[in-house]
Amino acid sequence: MPEDSSSPHPPTRDIPLSSRHRWRAYWVAVSVAALTILDLTKVNVALPSIEAALNAGPTELQLVVSGYILTFGLVLVPAGRLGDLRSRRVLFLVGLSLFLVTSLVCALAPNTAVLLIARLLQGVAAGIQMPQVLGLVQQLFQGKERGRAFGLFGATIGIATALGPTLGGLLIAVGGPTDGWRLIFWINIPLVAIVIALAAWLLPSTRTKSHRALDLDPIGVVLFGATIVALMWPFLFTTGSPDDDPRRWWLLVVSAVLAAGFVFWERRYAQRGRMPLMPFSIFSLASYRNGVLISTAYFSAVPAMFLLGTLYLQGGLGLEPVFAGMVTIGFAVASAWSSWIGGNLVTRLGRPLVVAGIVGVLAAAGALALVALVTPPEWTPWAMAGVMVVGGFAGGLVISPNQTLTLADIPVSSGGVAGSVGQLGQRIGTAVGTAIALALFYATVYREQGERDPLVVFHDAYAYGMIAVGVFLGLALIVGVADLAGRARNGSQTP
Repeated sequence: MPEDSSSPHPPTRDIPLSSRHRWRAYWVAVSVAALTILDLTKVNVALPSIEAALNAGPTELQLVVSGYILTFGLVLVPAGRLGDLRSRRVLFLVGLSLFLVTSLVCALAPNTAVLLIARLLQGVAAGIQMPQVLGLVQQLFQGKERGRAFGLFGATIGIATALGPTLGGLLIAVGGPTDGWRLIFWINIPLVAIVIALAAWLLPSTRTKSHRALDLDPIGVVLFGATIVALMWPFLFTTGSPDDDPRRWWLLVVSAVLAAGFVFWERRYAQRGRMPLMPFSIFSLASYRNGVLISTAYFSAVPAMFLLGTLYLQGGLGLEPVFAGMVTIGFAVASAWSSWIGGNLVTRLGRPLVVAGIVGVLAAAGALALVALVTPPEWTPWAMAGVMVVGGFAGGLVISPNQTLTLADIPVSSGGVAGSVGQLGQRIGTAVGTAIALALFYATVYREQGERDPLVVFHDAYAYGMIAVGVFLGLALIVGVADLAGRARNGSQTP
C-alpha cells in the first residue's frame, strides 16, 4: 500500500542496507523481543519462591506478574508512535538500558515493595522496546522476504513463550527454592548487556527527518493510559478467591467512558491538523482489523492454556516446577518449525493458513482436557507433552502468518504504532484470558476442596479453566472465517 500523502505522519526514510546487514539488524531486534517475552513467562514459576523469600501476600504476588503486563501495555502505543516519528534505534537503546537497570534492582530487591516498583518499570522498558521490533521489520523487508522475517519472528516468540517456564524452573532448581528466583533476573544482566552492544553496532539509523515539531498528543496519552488501566485492572486482580472485591468490575464502565472520550479527542485532534496518538484510519483496513482481533483472541487462550497446565501438573500431580515447565518444550520446538514454514507460505495461501492453524490449536486444547481426564497420572505429563507438539505446530501457523497479514497493508510510516496496537491487543488478551481461566480454576478448587479427592478436584478445575481457552479460540476461529467470507464477497485477490 503506498504512503498516504495526506497523512499527518511524516514519510519514513528508506534504509539502504545490504541483505546481510538487514538480517543482522533483524536478529538483534528479534532477540530484544525474545528477552521481553521471556521475562513475561519465566517469572510465573518463581512466585512460590518469591512468596517464601519475601513473605509476599497473594495481591503482591499477583502484581509481580500483572504489574509488568499493565505497564507493558500502557507504554506500547505511545512508544510505537514515538518510534514512527523519530528514531527506533534510540528507543531500542533507551528501553534496553532501562531493562538492564530494572533487572538488577529486581535481582537485589530486599522486599516486595522494591521488587514491585522494579517490575513496573521493567514493564515500561518492555513496552518501549517491542513496538520498535515490528516497526523495524516493516522498514527492513518487503514482500515474501517480510513474510519470511515474520515467520522467524513468530518462531522466536513461540520458543520464548513456551520455554520461559522451563528456564525459570531450571534457574530455581540451580539457585535453590528460597533465592533461586533471583537468578531469573540476574540472567538478564549479561544477556541485555550483549544485546545493547549489538544494537549500538548493528541497528541502522532510522531517525525520521521532519521539519514539524514533535507532537506527542499529551491529552491523548493520558486518556489512553487511563482507559487501559481501567480496562485491565479488574482482570489483573481476579484470582477466583471468594475474597475478590466485586466492585472492581465497575471499572469496566469507567473504561468505556474513557474510551469514548479518547476517540472523541483523537478525532478532534486530527481535524485540527495535528498528529493523533492513534491513527484510527488503520482500522478501516479489514486485514489489519481482523488480524488484531484474531491475535487478541488467540493470546487470550494460549498463555492461559500454558498456565492451567502448569497449575494442574504441579498442584494435581505434584510435579516439580522444572518438570511441569518441560511439558511445553514440544510446543516451542514445533511452533518454531511451523512458524518458519508459515512465514514462507503465507503470501501464497493467505488467511486460510491461519484458520487451519486455529482449528489445530482448538483441537489440541480439547485433547489436553481429555488427556488429563482419562490417562493414568503417571502417564499424563507424557501424553500432554505429545499433544503440545501437535498444538505447537498448529500455533506456529497462526502467529507469524497472522502478523504478516495484519501489517501487509499498513504504511511503513505507521508500522510502529500499528504493531504496538496489535501487541496491546495481545497483552490485554493475555490479562483477560488468564484472569477468566484462573477464576474458573480456583473457584472450582475453593468450591470442591475438602469434599472430593484432591486429584478429582484438580481434574475439574483444569477442565473448567480449559472451557475458557476453548471459547477464546472459538472466537478467533469465527473472526478468521468471517474474514475469509468477507474476502470472498469482495472478490479480493489479496491473500
